[in-house]
Amino acid sequence: MDAMLTDTQPTGGYDFAMNENQQMVGQMAKDFAERYIKPHVMEWDEAQHFPIDLFKQLGELGMMGVFVPEQYGGSGFGYFEYVTVISEIAKVCGAIGLSVAAHNSLCTGHILAFGNEEQKLKWLPKLATAEWLGAWGLTEANTGSDALGMNTTAVLDGDHYIVNGSKNWITHGKSGNVAVVMVRTGNKGDSHGISALVIEKGTPGFTHGKKENKLGMRASETTELIFDNCRVPKENLLGVEGEGFKQAMKVLDGGRISIAALSLGIAKGAFEAAVAYAKERRQFGQPISNFQGIAFKLANMATEIEAAELLIMQAADLKNRHLPVTKQSAMAKYFASEAAVRTATEAVQIFGGYGYTKDFPVEKFYRDAKLCTIGEGTSEIQKIVISREVLKG
Repeated sequence: MDAMLTDTQPTGGYDFAMNENQQMVGQMAKDFAERYIKPHVMEWDEAQHFPIDLFKQLGELGMMGVFVPEQYGGSGFGYFEYVTVISEIAKVCGAIGLSVAAHNSLCTGHILAFGNEEQKLKWLPKLATAEWLGAWGLTEANTGSDALGMNTTAVLDGDHYIVNGSKNWITHGKSGNVAVVMVRTGNKGDSHGISALVIEKGTPGFTHGKKENKLGMRASETTELIFDNCRVPKENLLGVEGEGFKQAMKVLDGGRISIAALSLGIAKGAFEAAVAYAKERRQFGQPISNFQGIAFKLANMATEIEAAELLIMQAADLKNRHLPVTKQSAMAKYFASEAAVRTATEAVQIFGGYGYTKDFPVEKFYRDAKLCTIGEGTSEIQKIVISREVLKG
């Protein structure tokens, strides 16, 4: 679905035809997922195995540097192509989709948006090809949604910042080669007191903590980041000191589209499995899809998926045209993530007892979907963002 709008038209006027690039990358992502991910989904989930080599393969195909211009080794695509990639992968495995999304939109996206030319040349070619994996650190143990209360500090000492503190729930916290980390360089609670530093793996004083044992998304690595008198070169500062919070909020506008796309893929995967099962499963001499109780569930699921996709593509279009997207990305993330949970729940119900076993795919969609209502801003935070935007002026 390609929601192309004119520059003078903030909403409406959609062209629903998928563009050529979307068709190409969508088919490539679909084929890759079917061949290299699907056979291992439950094996990786059960073992909590993070398949690093898989991401190198995705990097070779350009799916780890979707937004990165070709001059830095990336694909040079926009948000329509990106949403297509994430949703196609997530239809097979939400955990792999999550890692692809976090790498593209958070770490890589932050450097692309706010790095200077020297910084882009240094890090983007490695990230775009997945020679290096990226991580992004904002959340802390005691400051989840209250980012301004962060305790991780960076004190300038000559040509280096001395960083102390920790970050929680970091995708690729152990295996990532480089992380963009938000640190406090001013007073706690001051939105101008936070800065963004790029910190490479191997920097003395930079380590990872425990790997989280999660309900879902188990093949996507999540750990703590720990900083103990970590000396980071001053030239690793993104933008100017004090702009980190503003940068992070802009990065999260795009990140919410990522989670919305991830939600869309999970919902589609659960829905397609439920439709196929409802046609095959027979009770009382006929397919259960003939029963209104099942058919109406499928009707609701299909409608919510279509609505989620429209919201996502509207946000993607605004992002492509560099227009304000805070409200639309929050709406897309909020609606799509909640729709994914509802869809996966109904899919398990349609499968009945079989849906509660690991022999069928819907129980994993059910477990994976829940993270989408939490990560990169809970549903409650999205409603705060949306209501503030609605009540402006």
